[in-house]
Amino acid sequence: MKILVCITHVPDTTSKIQFTANNTKFDTTGVQFIIGPYDDYALARAVELRDQTGGSLTVLNVGEAETEPTLRKALAIGADDAIRVNAFPKDSYFVAKQIAHYAKEGGYELILMGRESIDFNGGMVHGMVGELLGMPSFSPVMKLDLEGNTVKMAREIEGGKEYLEAQLPLIAGCQEPIAEWKIPNMRGIMSARTKPLNVVEAVTQKTQAEASSYQLPPAKGSVKLIDKDQVSELVKLLKNEAKVL
Repeated sequence: MKILVCITHVPDTTSKIQFTANNTKFDTTGVQFIIGPYDDYALARAVELRDQTGGSLTVLNVGEAETEPTLRKALAIGADDAIRVNAFPKDSYFVAKQIAHYAKEGGYELILMGRESIDFNGGMVHGMVGELLGMPSFSPVMKLDLEGNTVKMAREIEGGKEYLEAQLPLIAGCQEPIAEWKIPNMRGIMSARTKPLNVVEAVTQKTQAEASSYQLPPAKGSVKLIDKDQVSELVKLLKNEAKVL
């Protein structure tokens, strides 16, 4: 089986975010980058499936040279080889176009990725790739098992879970608890240095959307502490100031 896992290169959730150029550009100074957490789940499950069924596991990222350490980490976790599409990820459709192009050439039977990236939280790429490749796409997938060419999945829906069966090939946007994150061990880190990391050029695709500006969330306001015996005062504040009653 040929498995492709698409990963994002995103700021660590503990990073302090700033913008430059009149709030039109993200300032990467001092920011630590990681594999997208949802992509980590997809990669962990892909490693398990590759070990279970045999075959190969490739990771792909659309990004410039600074994303290569992220790809090397994915190789250390267990991927067999990596592809970096040499382009800045301009928008969701641009990224989907690159993934679809190289996935079609590679003949992958199962394409996994996170349900969304944690920087833009669009959650659109898997659906777009499915449309471009003419393959079914499911998200957010919480459980995924293989029985021959049949894929059995549990998908989160509003108010519950949905259990599905589909035939390969397909695409899944993953989230917890599909697998437990895998931490690279020393053997994996050493082997990742010699695993293939291929850089390919992007296919031409006009940008469909551009960010005009960014805005940080407002600073947290002050907190008022009310004595547990002053229930009437609490109700008054909730009604007149918080306006939630």
